[in-house]
Amino acid sequence: MNYKSPLLFAFFLLFVINVSAQVRTGLINVDFKNATISELVADIESKTDYHFYYKAAEFDSLRVNLSTNAVSVQFILNKAFNNTAFKFSIDQQNNIFLTKEAIIIAALPYGIFATERDSLKWINQKDPAIVAELSGSQEQVSSLDNKIVQIGTKSSQNKPGNVSLAGYLKDSKTGEPVIGASVFVENPRIGTYTDQFGYYSLVLPKGPHTLNIKALGIIDTKRRIVLYSEGKLDIEIQTQVLSLREVVISAENSKNVRNVQMGVEKLNISSIKQVPVAFGEADIIKVMLTLPGVKSVGEAGNGFNVRGGAVDQNLILFDDLTIYNPSHFFGFFSAFNPDVVKDVELYKSSIPSRFGGRLSSVLDVNSRDGNTKKLTGKAGIGLLTGRMSVEGPIIKDKTSFILGGRTTYSNWLLKMLPDDSGYKNSKASFYDVNLRLSHQINEKNNLYLTGYISDDNSNLSSDTTYAYSNKNMSMKWKHIFSNKLTAVFVGGFSRYQYDNQSDANPVNAYKMAFDINQTNGKANFNYYLSSKHTIDFGLSTTRYNLHPGSFQPLGSKSLVKPDVLASEQALESAAYIGDRFDLTSNLSLDLGLRYSMYNYLGPNSVNLYAPGLPKEEINTTGTKLYEKGDLIKTYHGPELRLSARYQISEDLSVKTGYNTLRQYIHLLTNSTAISPTDIWKLSDPNIKPQYGDQVSLGIYKNFKSNTIETSIEGYYKRLKDYLDYKSGASLVLNHHIETDVINTKGKAYGVEFLVKKLSGKLNGWLGYTYSRTLLKSDDPNAGQIVNQGDYYPSNFDKPHDFSLVGNYRFSHRVSASLNTTYSTGRPITVPVGKYYYAGSLRASYSGRNEFRAPDYFRTDFSLNIEGNHKIHQLTHSSWTIGVYNVTGRDNAYSTYFVSEKGVIKGYQLSIFGNAIPFVNYNIRF
Repeated sequence: MNYKSPLLFAFFLLFVINVSAQVRTGLINVDFKNATISELVADIESKTDYHFYYKAAEFDSLRVNLSTNAVSVQFILNKAFNNTAFKFSIDQQNNIFLTKEAIIIAALPYGIFATERDSLKWINQKDPAIVAELSGSQEQVSSLDNKIVQIGTKSSQNKPGNVSLAGYLKDSKTGEPVIGASVFVENPRIGTYTDQFGYYSLVLPKGPHTLNIKALGIIDTKRRIVLYSEGKLDIEIQTQVLSLREVVISAENSKNVRNVQMGVEKLNISSIKQVPVAFGEADIIKVMLTLPGVKSVGEAGNGFNVRGGAVDQNLILFDDLTIYNPSHFFGFFSAFNPDVVKDVELYKSSIPSRFGGRLSSVLDVNSRDGNTKKLTGKAGIGLLTGRMSVEGPIIKDKTSFILGGRTTYSNWLLKMLPDDSGYKNSKASFYDVNLRLSHQINEKNNLYLTGYISDDNSNLSSDTTYAYSNKNMSMKWKHIFSNKLTAVFVGGFSRYQYDNQSDANPVNAYKMAFDINQTNGKANFNYYLSSKHTIDFGLSTTRYNLHPGSFQPLGSKSLVKPDVLASEQALESAAYIGDRFDLTSNLSLDLGLRYSMYNYLGPNSVNLYAPGLPKEEINTTGTKLYEKGDLIKTYHGPELRLSARYQISEDLSVKTGYNTLRQYIHLLTNSTAISPTDIWKLSDPNIKPQYGDQVSLGIYKNFKSNTIETSIEGYYKRLKDYLDYKSGASLVLNHHIETDVINTKGKAYGVEFLVKKLSGKLNGWLGYTYSRTLLKSDDPNAGQIVNQGDYYPSNFDKPHDFSLVGNYRFSHRVSASLNTTYSTGRPITVPVGKYYYAGSLRASYSGRNEFRAPDYFRTDFSLNIEGNHKIHQLTHSSWTIGVYNVTGRDNAYSTYFVSEKGVIKGYQLSIFGNAIPFVNYNIRF
């Protein structure tokens, strides 16, 4: 028994010493009121085993006000130094070094121990007290900012040089990738931006660095690293709730100034949701129309025109899927569910070489990956639509999904229309469903599956029902060959179809249909050669299978004669390479070459025409039949992508660019916007591809620490072989469509002004565009000369366009938004006289598009009211209340003329002639 007592006493003594040591270096209570640095240090040293080293003169301006219980010393210093230039470092002997601006690395330098091997190892682990106390807060980020990460393998054989560092940036709360964030080091000045998957790659000199991560909407983040050899560093980022005071944004957030590309507009979904639109639901397309250089023919126009281009000259991509009709409900809603969209990027100029097939722009819409941490959801209900989305992990931190859907219940509103409106018995419905699955196979491989289905069905108080739908699916595989070389392989299928049918009279019952099917494959590679060179290269191919129209009897009693146009097939392929490189610290270039090839394939028959004569039915000499797989016609050629940026100062740069593009598919429509009866047509031996080139110049200047962005861009664009139509052209079920179209050449030019305020209580943007789009048809072999061969305005030529989008946040819960837009009326052709011919009275018309509809003006207002911001509650809700077209202006969408008792009378059609109130309720869980 005697030998046990000393042993028990020893264990007890060790226990007391251990507990005492934990207390001395663990959690403490503090109560500082305007304390100086010496008072703070004395208090902490009296309660812990930490010892401070600092220059008192550097901290004479610091005053600390902090009262808290059971927190770590790291937490206290983070709070004391928050938003200041003061830093601290802690070594393994509990010594704390306080500094100003610079940070002391409290570890042995690289290469001291040749046998020590550290691969992506934290020198100091996360402090559990900080994580528990400040989960999801800025202080947690600050504590990680003061840790040191050693990357790679220490070796005595290592020599100075450059090595690569790569990794993913992800949202710490949801696990979603952080797109477009700036990742850089200050010395030497090397940086990059994360791609659509949140991936970054840098080539840095070996040794210590401070890695900076900045982007709008996230907390500025730093990681102190010591880079020994090639390595990987994934970083979780904290999102930021912006304070109501003015936020100072560093120079690294001046992406608009530093980026080589010009004519690029990027909006995140939070900015999109602030803009009031008809019926209150966030709408990507409608918000894009508020940007300079982007226009629409009217409120029911579901397409958009970019820098003088037609609606079919825009490539619209949703997760690399081609969307042919981006609208619902007569153009009042876009095809994109705002709850599943991550961000939107519009390329008006400097189009990357990986994109092709359209002349004017690329609208690249990316969906969210889904929460990898926990199951969440959103729902919203408005006057006409309802939506819901659910997302969460299938395998936590590895596999996630997001599923969203929308539908409409608008018939109640249509039934309330007055009897004399002509639309009282109308019906309309739509729905869309989105699904995205994301799966991380391992550190080098990720898979992404996207599916999208939409359907519209309407009957506007007639016996004809209009229906159209999109069906899209894609699979992406991202593979990391090395830190320098990555690749994304994409396979996808897109289908757009419509059908119009009538069965009111069984004898005349019919169904008219059209569809286009597109199968595509892409391989995009990115090679980060050095800090000065980033090379992109790849291949793409698209197979088209198009049914241009059919007219079939509907039902056994129908006597309608069938009429079916022959199907069309084509293959469009391309290879590209581009290099972004820095000639000097101020001058950067982005050079690209894309070579595209188009093959029109059999089976089909091609109409032949007498050489040297107009393509008219009377000049047809016969047809030539081609079998399946025959090569009917080939078009090909290079496309240049050139842009340069010269940075005059940190907040001022000048950019220039030149693009050439080719388009092998055309939209046949003589209306002003996409409609359910429009037809897509492939280039063939009688219809040439469209060609365009554009030169642009821009000046970019930021003010007030980059919180205000301004830009001026001018451009000049040439068009060749753009299709316009002969007077009285018939486009539907036309077996010789080439006889009713005219190849034109055109020019578009303009200047765009943009002022954008990014932060503070008042934020938004103001844009103004002056532009012209003119067409010319002077080919004597066309058979019909338009406007005597002189230039005439296109249908979407609107010289003046002004937009103001403003958001004022009264508090974190209440904000107000205003959207004002003005534009010149679109061109129209009107009757200017009358004459008798062959015994009947006929109208004499002006030159094509010689007159204009009245100017367009509209103001919208909304009030956004959010619920409380408590973190731990089951649901979070918000309300959006507003008025569309506050002034009730009767804007003309289209004009038409009717002969009544020998008198020609003109009328105009307005979509919204009154103020339209709306309300939306949204909930998150």
